[in-house]
Amino acid sequence: MTRTYAIRTFGCQMNVHDSERLAGQLEDAGYALAADGEEPDVVVLNTCAVRENADNKLYGHLGHLRAAKTAKPGMQIAVGGCLAQKDRGEIVKRAPWVDVVFGTHNIASLPVLLERARHNAEAQVEILEALETFPSTLPARRESAYSGWVSISVGCNNTCTFCIVPSLRGKERDRRPGEILAEVEALVAEGVLEVTLLGQNVNSYGVEFGDRHAFGKLLRACGSVEGLERVRFTSPHPAAFTDDVIEAMAETPNVCHQLHMPLQSGSDRVLKAMRRSYRSTRFLGILERVREAMPDAAITTDIIVGFPGETEEDFEQTLEVVREARFSSAFTFQYSPRPGTPAAEMPDQVPKEVVQERYDRLVELQNDISWQENKKLVGSTVELLVATGEGRKDTETNRMSGRARDGRLVHFTPTGSAVDREIRPGDIVETTITYAAPHHLVADGDVVSHRRTRAGDNVEAGLRPKTKGVSLGLPSFGPKPTASVGASAGADAGGCSL
Repeated sequence: MTRTYAIRTFGCQMNVHDSERLAGQLEDAGYALAADGEEPDVVVLNTCAVRENADNKLYGHLGHLRAAKTAKPGMQIAVGGCLAQKDRGEIVKRAPWVDVVFGTHNIASLPVLLERARHNAEAQVEILEALETFPSTLPARRESAYSGWVSISVGCNNTCTFCIVPSLRGKERDRRPGEILAEVEALVAEGVLEVTLLGQNVNSYGVEFGDRHAFGKLLRACGSVEGLERVRFTSPHPAAFTDDVIEAMAETPNVCHQLHMPLQSGSDRVLKAMRRSYRSTRFLGILERVREAMPDAAITTDIIVGFPGETEEDFEQTLEVVREARFSSAFTFQYSPRPGTPAAEMPDQVPKEVVQERYDRLVELQNDISWQENKKLVGSTVELLVATGEGRKDTETNRMSGRARDGRLVHFTPTGSAVDREIRPGDIVETTITYAAPHHLVADGDVVSHRRTRAGDNVEAGLRPKTKGVSLGLPSFGPKPTASVGASAGADAGGCSL
């Protein structure tokens, strides 16, 4: 009988994308996705070590799975991701019912490790110190029919004192441009309309093969992919962000005017302690140049409150930068020590009650700014890529939800003479904003236009893309490709090799 699997993912977009690769490998090995409500034969936990209480969440899940495994002989449990890379064999010591532990550098090993664990009737722990296979050379079962993740690099060369990612993901490794564009084209060939380019620091892309303008070139190259309607990327680093990227964003029609630019702190003294190699003046200068080139750009950010040694004056400087930056939204975090990071050992850890009070003030300020910025859009017409599951109250309100080109979430009424049969996730609509809230917009009038898409057809049919791994050529950018995507092609396949 065919064995079934389920993957539970924690953490960042990179982990979500890694889970797509894990699913692709399992299906290539003969496994099938477990149906809703079905107890799978294999449960994979793809973990995060960055978020607070990551250890407690993992072992809590493993505790629940222990009973399920006892009730279902032959069930296997695998733990991968950043926490597995960090804790290694400690996981099977604390949870001996776990069958497989694998790290961030060897996700390709999962099917073999599961088979070996069954054959040997003992846990298999395999953690590598360096990348074995670039994840994007592996097959992937995609979660979305209309939007796809495309990794352009893995790892990070920065040394931020609060971050454990470099020690778990390793030094930055860049994919060849031809491989990236071949994967983008493979997704578009399956009906995908939007791609998000992923990296721990996307705008340092090209450092490995010596081209500091490679990321801007990559954005422009995505503009030539026929059928690709939206390009996004996350996340850049202010220290490495260059004007050629701004120019590429402004001049490439399918690159969305959305930018996630992590601030972390508005205090130069705290930024120095964080080893963030930029200062607030440079950060605000980037935002100014982005808005000069793209007045409609929506800029979001990350901010950490209560970093060790942060004073009230430091925090006030953060609030001042937030007021000046006018972010459309912000991901705000209360600092908590991460074992293995330099910041965890720093003196002057800020008391929890002080961190909470500052956090509340920051959230209140940013919510007010977000609301003000969203109100400016009332009465404007926006293009939405209709999404699945974005609005928790959509059923109650008889609305659907979608993302505008600038990334804002819009809840809309799917009615009007422009509607062609019915609107599906993956379709494109235009609608007029009637109401603004801090975290979303509402469009309660009839839609202005509706375009049915192949992505919408696939959603309606219950189909999701499955892409083969792509490995082509040498790094460079070149003319529009002529070779078929996914073929075992020579150096010119993907149109980006020397």
